[in-house]
Amino acid sequence: MKRVPALALCIVSLGAAAQPYPTKPVHVIVPFPPGGTADLLTRLTAQKLSATFAQQFVVENRAGAGGNLAAEFVARAEPDAHTLLASPPHLLTINPLLYKLAFDPAKLVPVSIIAQYPNVLLAGPKLRASSVEDLIATARERPGAIAIASQGNGTLSHLGAELFKSMANIDLLHVPYKGTAPAMTDLLGGQVDLMFDNLITAMPHVKSGKLRLLGVGGERRVAAFPDVPAITELLPGFRCETWMALVAPPGTPAPIAEKLSAAVHKAVDEADFRQLLTDMQAEPVGNSPREMAQIIRQDTERWSRVIRDAHITIQ
Repeated sequence: MKRVPALALCIVSLGAAAQPYPTKPVHVIVPFPPGGTADLLTRLTAQKLSATFAQQFVVENRAGAGGNLAAEFVARAEPDAHTLLASPPHLLTINPLLYKLAFDPAKLVPVSIIAQYPNVLLAGPKLRASSVEDLIATARERPGAIAIASQGNGTLSHLGAELFKSMANIDLLHVPYKGTAPAMTDLLGGQVDLMFDNLITAMPHVKSGKLRLLGVGGERRVAAFPDVPAITELLPGFRCETWMALVAPPGTPAPIAEKLSAAVHKAVDEADFRQLLTDMQAEPVGNSPREMAQIIRQDTERWSRVIRDAHITIQ
């Protein structure tokens, strides 16, 4: 008798999975205002998916609460993948460690990472260090004298700074801001000395010579700056990367997630998409739900250690 509910649930799940998908327009929720990198990548992906499925994929921007509002909206949506979340890593890996949320991000269903791009270590105009080695040597001579900005407590730029400090065994003064714009303004003005930010945002300032690129947070150097080392070359195992992915509501049948994943893989493999990513110094991914879930686990483990060791809390 106890097996009847489980059997009934199995039959319902199999029936849902057998349904054609999509049967109506799909709403893709972006947790940021229009116009940024995340919005651009999502809109191009939505265009490709619309063509593949002959059904409209509509992008909606729902900014607020560090992206948690958008994530909660998708977490409460019907489990049929007609509402999707365009997610950066922090919504799935960092926010659950720092915030008391009204939903469980771990129950969101991974679909595929669209693209990944490294965070980079940027030096402002007043810092004389010309390399990561110089920076570490200077920081050891003057503990706490070099200021590193972040987009705010608990953000990826903050955690990247704490990971760097720990692995390099140095003391930097953390200066949190409320977002990228004020932090970047003060970095350009020399009020702070360093910051981790994604390469796409930083590229114009680096190319103009206003900021210097000291190191790359990905596993390898980037083509646009081949002389700039990956930080892991000096501090093995260092990683601080950003990615954009699609996730579906809890309970979405695995076959639908797989179907969407295959379509994302097809999209990022098209020539115009790859050219856009190359211009942005980003890497196409288009991985499977299982592969994406593994990356979420790895990132969560990394940042949970940093949060614990640095005693990071959100007031």
